[in-house]
Amino acid sequence: MKLKSLTLALIAAGAVTAGTASAVNWNPSQWFQDKSHSAPADAPPTAQSSGNSAASGPIAPATAPNYRAIVQRFGPAVVGIDTEGIAKAGMQGAPDLSDDPFFKFFRGLPGFDNPVPRGGVPVHGKGSGFIIRKDGLILTNAHVVRDAEEVMVKLSDRREFKAKVLGSDPATDVAVLKIDADNLPVVTTGNPAQLGVGDYVLAIGSPFGFEQSATAGIVSAKGRALPGDGYVPFIQTDVAVNPGNSGGPLFDASGAVVGINSQIYSQTGGYQGVSFAIPIDVALHVKDQIVTNGKVIHPRLGVSIQELNQSLADSFKLKQPNGALVASVAPGSAAAKAGLQPGDVILKYNGQPINTSGDLPALVGMGKPGDKAQLEVWRGGKTLDVTATLTAAKDKADSDEAGNSATPRGKLGVMVRPLSPEERSEAHLASGVVVEQSAGAAARAGVEPGDVILAVNGTPVRSPDQLQELIGKQDKHLALLIQRGETKIFVPVSLG
Repeated sequence: MKLKSLTLALIAAGAVTAGTASAVNWNPSQWFQDKSHSAPADAPPTAQSSGNSAASGPIAPATAPNYRAIVQRFGPAVVGIDTEGIAKAGMQGAPDLSDDPFFKFFRGLPGFDNPVPRGGVPVHGKGSGFIIRKDGLILTNAHVVRDAEEVMVKLSDRREFKAKVLGSDPATDVAVLKIDADNLPVVTTGNPAQLGVGDYVLAIGSPFGFEQSATAGIVSAKGRALPGDGYVPFIQTDVAVNPGNSGGPLFDASGAVVGINSQIYSQTGGYQGVSFAIPIDVALHVKDQIVTNGKVIHPRLGVSIQELNQSLADSFKLKQPNGALVASVAPGSAAAKAGLQPGDVILKYNGQPINTSGDLPALVGMGKPGDKAQLEVWRGGKTLDVTATLTAAKDKADSDEAGNSATPRGKLGVMVRPLSPEERSEAHLASGVVVEQSAGAAARAGVEPGDVILAVNGTPVRSPDQLQELIGKQDKHLALLIQRGETKIFVPVSLG
């Protein structure tokens, strides 16, 4: 089985092995409890887990929530999201069939000689979201808007708006959108810490494009650390969610949003009874950083950890298998500077007990770079107090951009270089820049790698910097003079 992001792309079944080690490079973005976001005062109480109780006898059945009232009141704040964009060849979603053993039988047929466009492939996606502010601030999943050049939001009253992506955080799979509208219906946000296993929950979204679909179930588990998603303590439910539900809200019994539906556990790509939501407090913390700073900065402790079992606990002379076992320490990290060692067991973080290894990233993520973290560590049969100063995790997107100088960017979406003297002489050109990669507006207009951009709206282009300057002065439309092979053509480009 494999964890699936809820997109409309075909999803191949796979196998996931539950390993014991997980990376805690605390790239986290996480686990923040914002007590100010609470359920409405007049809302009916959410059923709570009573924990281990010694009381005997039958339990009185709880009254089922008023799902109809929740849908009527908060359904209008749930939106559908449609995206269009260009994915680079070889990326997820790009239909690169060159290694497909069946593809060789189609070579030479029209449309099969070059299955992957040189600049990338068009991608279309659907998802869900919900309005958290009357002026059009929307939360959804980062994977819903990945590779999107255009994002359209459809309200429950069928109005449509073009949305701006204020920012997205792949580490937590949270994105923030903004539409130009006022007096919109909004959801009420709740506190996931008050959820208990067995509590009623409700999802509203657009599975397979069927807008405003409501499904209900219960909380199956809390604090789930998923393979490849070690930064979020997911809420597990048995609510039916499917491709298109991504980014939609998960409501508790009072009608407060407690999570964002994000992933499913499936052998088929469709719902099979296990789904996962990002706790809303995590999402709101990410939202606050995006709105304030335009990006998310995650704290980092710098350890890799694994779960303790009874055998490991016995070998470390622990009475019970609680805590996070340190498997490795990153050189130069906060953990290394604090003196943590492989084999240490972190029992508490800022006074909070670590019951399972998945608790640690959640607690690390509650802080910010520069915070002091007080750790209670088990080493050599006794406890030690260790203080670590959290550092900033390097943003993967920034790292990728810094390490890949050929990433298309800017309003036009091209990466270019100057013509070499040999190329200029061979093509008999006085000026121009060569397109190395094409995406976004340029790719949609048909600009390809290898094209030479000669002029923008009649102004000759002599350098990449000049091209950027000319594009920056344009608003919506421009005309590029392109040389492709021996042919010169004008290409109209809409910058949207």
